[in-house]
Order: sequence, then structure tokens, then C-alpha cells
Amino acid sequence: MTHNFKFSTEIAVTVGDINYGGHLGNDRLLSLFQEARLRYLQQFNCSELSIGDDTSLIMSQAHVNFKAEAFWGDQLTIFVRISRIEKIRFLFEYLIVKTDQPQKIIATGHTQMVGFDYHHRKVKKLPLSFVQTIKAYESVN
Repeated sequence: MTHNFKFSTEIAVTVGDINYGGHLGNDRLLSLFQEARLRYLQQFNCSELSIGDDTSLIMSQAHVNFKAEAFWGDQLTIFVRISRIEKIRFLFEYLIVKTDQPQKIIATGHTQMVGFDYHHRKVKKLPLSFVQTIKAYESVN
């Protein structure tokens, strides 16, 4: 399952990630997705505020599938990829596993990101250079 992902990063579960049930809070998964997404973008010298041509990103959709609990101190590996890219939007996919038990899936999910111009407060076409870079890296059409 992880062989379809070229990028991964490790993140430890902190005390701030734990909810009243004593495990990783459901609300924290979107934060983990964001941190992993930022690290993914960083390899291309990009961020959510700048992917080139004065274009930023804004999230238009999020989906999380909860599979297993994670606890304080657990080391997680988050696999990230862009599986689809279009003129104004693209899809990040995530797979979170326990680092010491890679067969144990904690969560899967995806977020749809849209090119956005924060100065004019409107959707903006993704820069061609960004699209080409991602397509080359991910081998997607």
C-alpha cells in the first residue's frame, strides 16, 4: 500500500494531540495532514501561501477515515501524495501508520486544495510550473 507513495515523514504524537479518551483526537488528524502536506510542499520550495505566480492554496474539501487508535509518544509515519491535479485544484492523499508497525494503519484521508489569490479573495488557476513539477514527481496526468 505504501509503495504508491514517494514521500513520507515521521511525526510523534504529543500530549496536545491526546483527547479525553486517552488517544489521538479526531480533530488532530487534520493538523497532522497539514503538517505532512507542508513538509511535502517544502521539498519543492513551496508552501500553502506560495506555490508560485502569487498563488496560494486553500482547502475546499477534507475526508478522514479512522482505522486505529494512536497514543502519546507513538511515532507515526505519514505518507503523502498528489493523486490528481487539474487547472485550479488537486487532491492530496494521506496514509498514516505506526512507524514501528507499518502494517497498522491509523488513518487514511484526502484533502482537496484549490489555487487561491488571498489579495483578491478569489480562486486562481494553478501555476503551470507547479503543475508540471507535481506531474513529473508523481507521474500523474
